[in-house]
Amino acid sequence: MKDRDSNFSDRLSTAAKAKQALIEKARAKALADDPGAAERRAARAAIEKARDERAAQRKLEKQAEQVRLAAEREAAEIARIAALKAEEERLAAEVIEKAEREARLEAEQKAARDARYAARKQRKR
Repeated sequence: MKDRDSNFSDRLSTAAKAKQALIEKARAKALADDPGAAERRAARAAIEKARDERAAQRKLEKQAEQVRLAAEREAAEIARIAALKAEEERLAAEVIEKAEREARLEAEQKAARDARYAARKQRKR
């Protein structure tokens, strides 16, 4: 039983070594004097460079968009604050106007009351 296990593990390791040797041989052959390999490597490098440039461009555009959105948010906040301030001023003006109206009305009512009182005093004399 032990012989069979060791023989099996030996066969597995031998097969793995043979497979690795074939891979190394193919790699060495591919890198050797293949005239198209240099062109393919150059093309891959150009593609990778273009991809990196596009990624950098997207990153810059994203940052610019974030800056633009932040500026828009800031402008909207300033506009909102200005609108609130204008509304507060309008309400304050309304309160002042109402107080002035009530004061005028009170003065008119007092004048009418005083006139009635004076007329009553005049009739009694």
